[in-house]
Amino acid sequence: MAGRFLSIGECMVELSQAGDGLLRKGYAGDTLNTAWYARACLPADWTVDYFTALGDDSLSEEMLAFIQAAGIETGNVSRIKGGTPGLYLINLMNGERTFSYWRSTAAARQLAADADHLRGTIEAADLIYFSGITLAILANPNAVDTFLAEMRRARASGKRVVFDPNIRPRLWSDKQTMLDTITDGARAATLVMPSFDDEAGNFGDADVEATISRYRALGVQDILVKDGAKGATLDFGGVRSHAPAVQSASVVDTTSAGDSFNGAFLSRLVAGAAPYDAAAFAARVAATVIGHHGALIDPARLPKS
Repeated sequence: MAGRFLSIGECMVELSQAGDGLLRKGYAGDTLNTAWYARACLPADWTVDYFTALGDDSLSEEMLAFIQAAGIETGNVSRIKGGTPGLYLINLMNGERTFSYWRSTAAARQLAADADHLRGTIEAADLIYFSGITLAILANPNAVDTFLAEMRRARASGKRVVFDPNIRPRLWSDKQTMLDTITDGARAATLVMPSFDDEAGNFGDADVEATISRYRALGVQDILVKDGAKGATLDFGGVRSHAPAVQSASVVDTTSAGDSFNGAFLSRLVAGAAPYDAAAFAARVAATVIGHHGALIDPARLPKS
């Protein structure tokens, strides 16, 4: 069955080390990464749409062209006069990355500024995906309220609303605001896909069961907890299953492990696969992705089943 997958958040300019003191320019961001892998894995009759706000500068134009070249629609992207994208710099050591960010004035912080445009974009979608980073970058509390009101409206209308808390404390003004807003984001979703390390470190969950119980108490219908090498635990409508992780032949770059898992999982889920089967496929995709450099790898390298 055809449909429209909508991912909402921030895409940034990525600068990575290219050797000899040179830097390589790319484009990435958690919600774009998920859209990228969803597009790579979804049937051709599904449309993937990315929604953000960008400026009117050359970098914004290049970013749009890059996203479009991947087969992802950008027709609804908001454009901010005088705006620019955010930027980050990667340092890589032993397969693990550290980041420096320049995003405080990024145009993406205004993605909820036009509530009518946001609503129209959401109404055209069948599945809406957002993350804790989407919420963290919004310019002010009113923007967060506007955004979450639209998520709740989408959920009430019967759409599948998917939320990855993707907790990044450095993006938030204080811990309590972060925890409260992440909690509100989960309340607006039909499916929550947290990473256990994030939940344990910030909400104090003792184990995966505690994470599932906390989100279940918020009224979340379906929950998938990613736990690295321990695999993923699924609770869909109260039916529990566990999908083991797939070991990568070599870990080169862990960036986008969770994002690629999310995109691959959702692609199978909307195509009608059982949650466990979708998670097993997503584990194979994530294991492939971390065996290559960069957040976004050539779709031709991904497993097909």
